[in-house]
Amino acid sequence: MIAWLFPAESARRLLPDGRGRATPWIIAIMTFVTIVIAAAGLALANAASLVGSAAERQISVQLTEARGGDPAGLGALRRIPGVAEARVVPEAEVRSTLERWLGPDSEGLGLPLPVLVEVKVAPGADTERVAEALRSAVPGARVSTYAQELAPLARSLAALQWLALGLIVLMATATSAAVVLAARGALDTHRGTIEVMHGIGATDRQVVLLFQRRIALDALLGGATGAAAAALALLMVLGPAAGLIGGLAGGAALSLSDLLLLAAIPLLLTVLATVVARVAVQRALRATL
Repeated sequence: MIAWLFPAESARRLLPDGRGRATPWIIAIMTFVTIVIAAAGLALANAASLVGSAAERQISVQLTEARGGDPAGLGALRRIPGVAEARVVPEAEVRSTLERWLGPDSEGLGLPLPVLVEVKVAPGADTERVAEALRSAVPGARVSTYAQELAPLARSLAALQWLALGLIVLMATATSAAVVLAARGALDTHRGTIEVMHGIGATDRQVVLLFQRRIALDALLGGATGAAAAALALLMVLGPAAGLIGGLAGGAALSLSDLLLLAAIPLLLTVLATVVARVAVQRALRATL
């Protein structure tokens, strides 16, 4: 099936490999950029998944009254069907959050602090229905789901993922165009050889296989070079911050399946370049008949 990759020595001499061709370098650059963009897109997808799963069953309730240190209505919150847990956020934690936004002097401003309650929704319960029940149980309380608060972030992450996908499609298109130009250039360069081959009885299929092999080897070499450069770049960027990213995101920026998908990109680009080269050469040969 891939015997065309290993032609006889006499066939290889008809179309020498040569040195200094630009095609492998062009494909290496395309592969490098594609892998980096794909890695960014996969990391964004993982981040969006983590944000969505963390916010899916979380509700924040702000209470303005307290009785004996226990927020009014906290007991009612815990009795609502679908509430798995209701935890009062310590005042020190609230003040620490304010300090991050307002600076170390925020405590001296005398700002009134509401009582914050974090509510976890039980598995299988509808988060929006639980939120409505919380609003009814404690009139005057401000109830907001984490999903609502993080919706703008989720939309931004989704838009960036689509942008990454669009850029990958553009890179694949640019790679195809570069392969078409390389195939046509090779045909023009070896026009005399092709005429001699036709004169001694060679078929168009035999000519196509020779050019197909050259483009496939160029794509394989360029893909391997670009993949190695991309792996080194990602390791330099993500390596030192791997522990921090894991702590913030709750997991690795790229999973094992993501790494396998990235590793497959050079092979996919090689297949794409081979198919495009075959079609381009076939059409060019038909046009000359």
